[in-house]
Amino acid sequence: MVSCEEDLANQIQLKFPDNQTKVPIGKTLNASLVLPKEGEVSGKVKLQDEVFFIESKNLQIPISTDLLLGKHQIRVDFEYLDETFSIQKEIEIINNKAPKLMGYKILNTYPHDPKAYTQGLEFLGDTLYEGTGQYKQSSLRKVDYKTGEVLQKINLSDRVFGEGISILDGKIYQLTWRSGYGFVYDLETFEELDKFSFNNSAEGWGLCNDGKQFYKSDGTDKIWLLEPETMKELSYIQPTTHKGTNKQLNELEWVNGKIYANTYQRDGVAIINPKNGAIDGIIDLRGFRDLINKPSDFDEVNHVLNGIAVHPETGNLFVTGKNWDKLFEVEIFEK
Repeated sequence: MVSCEEDLANQIQLKFPDNQTKVPIGKTLNASLVLPKEGEVSGKVKLQDEVFFIESKNLQIPISTDLLLGKHQIRVDFEYLDETFSIQKEIEIINNKAPKLMGYKILNTYPHDPKAYTQGLEFLGDTLYEGTGQYKQSSLRKVDYKTGEVLQKINLSDRVFGEGISILDGKIYQLTWRSGYGFVYDLETFEELDKFSFNNSAEGWGLCNDGKQFYKSDGTDKIWLLEPETMKELSYIQPTTHKGTNKQLNELEWVNGKIYANTYQRDGVAIINPKNGAIDGIIDLRGFRDLINKPSDFDEVNHVLNGIAVHPETGNLFVTGKNWDKLFEVEIFEK
């Protein structure tokens, strides 16, 4: 036997006009409850931290510009025919404008170790630090970027695959890919001081910080905000354009209040608002692979652009790739 409440619940639907579940910030999401019988409806709609009260089966929900972009569950709790029901559905909140398109001008070209499978780059003063990947080849390095000379280096265990790095308060933080943890090193000696676990994400990709807060990518459509003392993942943003969320964001860099994120296997960098996840700009970095020397075993699929760092004095962007023999200093401009 099926109860009346269960029978009604199976007939109730939450529908959107033309099945449009993507809505830009600043707009109104229109939806309606499809009900099997006429009857009064009253209740509330929950979307992120906002609550809207309803007194009709027709819903008009304002999408505030303060909401986080990306995919979220919208939940409707309501009373109907003397019963209480709950229904939820996924919607995608997108940006209300297209990203600005940025270009580049090459200022200088420097040598880079072609054996370095670059996963993370970061300047401290005029010194470049680099994290590299691949099992049995992963390392942490201090580099003279002008000559390509490796000034200091430690190799990671053969069992781990090194990923992104970030420097804060005299320490270097380095992620691993699938080991579920990262390392903390002394900046001067490269001595391992500690490890930290990933408590939510399965993988580590890119890492950066704003001077207080760390941000971590994991290959999904999320960038995690980390608690700075424990490096635990507290919450996340979802980088999103006017069309939808982006995945496979890799190496990260903090630049003038924004997150720069390399997209794996694409010659571009997304400029992300860390407050809501909006992708405000895209830097088109196509053309670099035509300028590097490619050995016979060069793999166009895996030996891709990855590695972005901003020089703190000039503000110029430095980019390289996995097993590239060159490091490029570029100036970014709006097209």
